[in-house]
Order: sequence, then C-alpha cells, then structure tokens
Amino acid sequence: MSAKPYSSGHIGAVAGNYTQMRISGAVKQQLVELLCEELDRLVPQMESETLAQDPERKTLDDPNRTRLNYNRTRELMIDRISSIDSVGSAAVQAGIEHIEQHLAKILKHAEAAAEKDRVSTIKPRHLDLAVSGMGLDEDGELAEQEVTEETETLIVGQGGGILTRSSLLSLARSHAKMPVTDDAVEELIDTYYMVVEKLEGDIRAHAQLGGNPVQFIESIARMQTLMSLGWMRSMLTRAASNARERGYKRIDIEQIVHLDPY
Repeated sequence: MSAKPYSSGHIGAVAGNYTQMRISGAVKQQLVELLCEELDRLVPQMESETLAQDPERKTLDDPNRTRLNYNRTRELMIDRISSIDSVGSAAVQAGIEHIEQHLAKILKHAEAAAEKDRVSTIKPRHLDLAVSGMGLDEDGELAEQEVTEETETLIVGQGGGILTRSSLLSLARSHAKMPVTDDAVEELIDTYYMVVEKLEGDIRAHAQLGGNPVQFIESIARMQTLMSLGWMRSMLTRAASNARERGYKRIDIEQIVHLDPY
C-alpha cells in the first residue's frame, strides 16, 4: 500500500513559513505534486549514496552530513520540559537544527581565534575566546544583550576581513532587528563584492598620474566604509525599514534588489 501524499492544507501551512502572501488552493495542490516529484528524485539518490558509504546498511541515512542523534536529543529535550507531557518529532527536528547551528556558530568563532593564532588546531583557549566573544553566560545560553562591536570583530576581523554568512546574520540581528532569508543573504554578499570590485577599479583609475585627487580620496573613504562593513549595516537597516513598511517580518531578496548599493 503506497503512502498518501501530503495534504494541500498541510503544505499550505508549511509554505506559510516562507511567504507573507496568500496561496490559492490550486497552487497548494501543485506544490504537493512538485514536492512529491522532488522526493522521487531525492530518495533514490540518498539511497544510492547511503549504500555507497555502507553496503550493509538497512536504514536510509543522510549521506552528506552527520546529524545529532535523534533519540538522544529527544530524551534530553524531555528532561527539560515542565508544563507539557511529551516532545513531538517536529520539535526534535527543530531542536536538532537549532543545536547544530549553535555548534556551528561556536566553532566558527573558535576557528577564527585559532586562525588569529596561526595554528590549525582549535584549543581550549580558542573555545574560551569564542564563548566570551559570543556573550554566553554560565549556563551556556546567549546572554540577553546586543551583539557588540567586539563580537563582530571576532567574526569578521579574525577571519581575515572576509564577509561570511555568519557575520552577515550577526549584523542583521544587531542592526536590522529582523531575520534575513537565505536568498537575501546571497544577494547581499554578491552585491557587496560587486561594489568592492567597482571601487577597486575606481581607486586604480584615480591613482593614475594626473587623476583627480579628490575622487581618489573619496574612493578610499568608500572602500574603508565597505571593509568596516558600514556599507552592509546601512543596507541591512534600509532593507529592514523597507520590509517593515510593507508589513513583512523578515528581509527577503525583494528588499535587497530594490536598494541602490552606491
């Protein structure tokens, strides 16, 4: 007996996490079909890759990454609830995703500290710097405070001045005060490096003998703003303002592409 497809109502509820617009019934049904088609593609590929890693395995696995143990995470979450009786699978999956992201964030900071020491091993002192820079309290939770300039320096400066997804999300929390979609993050990063490239060309042109010194100085000032991420803070603040004016709860690519980056 084959499994029933997703219900259109369920897909509509899930899709509501990703759009502020209403979705027609016909579109919901089409989304059901599209997602089932994607499973047709995904599952055989995962099955093949799982068996390639372990020919004796009898359970489908995620061949691309090692996840936190589901049952252990569920038991740990049950130990920590106080007003409800159990923990559903959706909560466990959300918990795993959150804890893995937290782990990734800690390691990103610790890695940056190790890079600053010019070593290839994360040592306890690097982890201590990461924990301190992230503002974690003694219980291992994020302290209720704004992300400070010191934290941004740890993310960006110790990483060699390179703009990363984690540094951008940190800036969004501290300056835009709202979440940013993955598409918006990619667009911001692409735009940032496009502006950097153009400014580099302007600086080279103005530095030539006989170039206008005022334009050269202005280009250098704009480059300094870019490298200190002042430009990115401005873009995020303007995008957040644009999103709020339209009643959105997050910054999407629509708010980014309509901003003048210059």
